[in-house]
Amino acid sequence: MKNFEFYNPVRILFGKGTISKISNHLPAGVPVLFVYGGGSIKKNGVYDQVVKALGATEYYEFSGVQPNPSYEQLMPALGIIRGKNIGFILAVGGGSVIDGSKFLAAAACYKGDEPWDLLSLQPEVKEALPIGTVLTLPATGTEMNGNSVISRISVNHKLAFGSSLLMPRFSVLDPEVTYSLPKNQIANGVIDAFIHVLEQYLTYPSRAEVQDRFAESLLLILKDTGSKVFADPEPDYNDRANFMWAATNALNTSISMGVINDWSTHTIGHELTALYGFDHAVSLAIVLPGVLTLLREKRKEKLLQYGERIWGITSFDHQAAILETIKYTEQFFRCLGVNTKLSEYGIGSEAIDKVVNQLNSHGATMLGRARDVTIDDVPAILGTRL
Repeated sequence: MKNFEFYNPVRILFGKGTISKISNHLPAGVPVLFVYGGGSIKKNGVYDQVVKALGATEYYEFSGVQPNPSYEQLMPALGIIRGKNIGFILAVGGGSVIDGSKFLAAAACYKGDEPWDLLSLQPEVKEALPIGTVLTLPATGTEMNGNSVISRISVNHKLAFGSSLLMPRFSVLDPEVTYSLPKNQIANGVIDAFIHVLEQYLTYPSRAEVQDRFAESLLLILKDTGSKVFADPEPDYNDRANFMWAATNALNTSISMGVINDWSTHTIGHELTALYGFDHAVSLAIVLPGVLTLLREKRKEKLLQYGERIWGITSFDHQAAILETIKYTEQFFRCLGVNTKLSEYGIGSEAIDKVVNQLNSHGATMLGRARDVTIDDVPAILGTRL
């Protein structure tokens, strides 16, 4: 296990009724920008709960943040932030709303002329507005990390940036707000979190037993409880709570300490989303089996461990066991109603050159932190997904 430092300052307010505690954690006398997406929080009562919790706090609203939040859509909010002297951002929604709010928090304090440079040039974020979150869709883990992913529609780019300054000051996680989620969003949340864990776990042995066993516990919860949440006709509070907390822990950096991470599946998946508008989790479900097939020999030890501990697959024929493990993983995604082949979305081999060109356009040649996937591997990876 490698040396590491671990510090996560996010305050988690978890459980029933915790939205009511928001005002206890807002800075006094500071105007707040209340950021949210479409109309779902008004239909399920979350909007009213937040407004009631804000009480006498001076706040302004910015709504309509869409999935895969775009630079173009978010930029008008900067006018509100500057015009109303906003000092705190409250993001109420899923990963898109929270990621968009993180971008706004950094862009509001950025001294350059073009806020997109935060993503394209990756300068150090030296200042950002504080943010808090009310999570409505367990999936991305952004409620407990400093990462953000933003698209720019005009150039078909989807890029990530991050900073410890973008860590939420607090995040409210009330499992009851997930009761109204449609099945496709639950499926996306389970798959997104599951692959987040695999990006940190399914690389190379690091003798990090705590991180491995923690990652495996999250995978089992997402596989078993996540499937139950997806299938049950009536929501069960404890199942929703375990699903929500597992998704948060999947990407709050605790399982990545001292181990080799990857993220090549995300790098390629982001390009598919930018080009074709896939849900984030759908793009990951398409790409991951191709990545694992390509790397089945290089990552043999961890693939065998994953297959045995999560799927119960053991065999003296290691190659057969690995292929079975990849098959089971893909079947899991499909059982959640998500197709895993480009051809199932009417997309053919032309996607390969488009993705390669997109990666080249912003200099992405080494695609993962494990340094075993390059841009030259993309045709083989996506070739298995046709």
